[in-house]
Amino acid sequence: MIELARAALADVDRLAVVCHLHPDGDAIGSALGLAASARLAGVTSVVSFSEPFVLSPIYDYLPLDLLVPPAEFPRNAPVVVSVDAASPDRLGTLLPVVEEAAMLVVIDHHISNAGFGTVDVIDPGAAASAEIVYKLIKALGWPVDETVANALLTGVVTDTGRFQYANTTPATLRIAAELVEAGASPDLIGQNMYERVPFGFLRLEADVLGRIELDGTVVWSVLFQDDLRRRNVGMEDTDSLIDTVRLAWEAGVAVLIKEIEDGTFKVSLRSRGVSDVGSVASAFGGGGHHNAAGFSHPGPPGVIIEGIKDRL
Repeated sequence: MIELARAALADVDRLAVVCHLHPDGDAIGSALGLAASARLAGVTSVVSFSEPFVLSPIYDYLPLDLLVPPAEFPRNAPVVVSVDAASPDRLGTLLPVVEEAAMLVVIDHHISNAGFGTVDVIDPGAAASAEIVYKLIKALGWPVDETVANALLTGVVTDTGRFQYANTTPATLRIAAELVEAGASPDLIGQNMYERVPFGFLRLEADVLGRIELDGTVVWSVLFQDDLRRRNVGMEDTDSLIDTVRLAWEAGVAVLIKEIEDGTFKVSLRSRGVSDVGSVASAFGGGGHHNAAGFSHPGPPGVIIEGIKDRL
């Protein structure tokens, strides 16, 4: 798989990289890491993702100069690379542009990804898409400097839960070590990703925890748009909330339901290992992994929770 992707990218002079909407650390880190490495190799590169085109300030240490708004994503790039998107719909408004590409390389590690590219590099055994991107960069012989290394290690760190999740393998740790040797700074990544929130987030977290429920082995809560407005916090700054909800030791499964601006809901699920939340999310049209997954739903929250419990 890597060899096919290497062949597709070996002689390009322009590269367009896209990741899924509402990007997490693996999505944006993998995309920017690939584009930054390509730039060092002399390839003109840009990165984008679908609206809402906004990132949390915690990502300010990444090479954000490579980002362009969706409207500026090139329609004539010889190759488009999709990173960390488990299905085409995860590309949002950029999907029609991506579908126009003569060559689409899909790089992903979600087991639910059936493949939608000209070349599919899908490895569910990889802890993060950043692992696959790193292997591709090495196969291409492209440079890995401090900027590239920080971006890729961001992806590895976030999708392994700081190397605490069961998907952390010896190969994952070896890749992380190589990235640190190349100049990645674990302290820079750790401080930005896990020790930096706006003050309003602390009160927002209190709002969410104030309505938390434990139903058997399922712990769950809801984040509403009113919470965001009242605390002056953007949705892009709320990714870590699920990690707080899942702390209860009674819980085998944690669920955080977030109200989106259009009144629908984005649902994040986490499992301690017994339950396969990836299959639960797939039943609702979403996807992910055994221990971490998500889906969208029209709501309301009570209906969502009952549906999740039924499938568990």
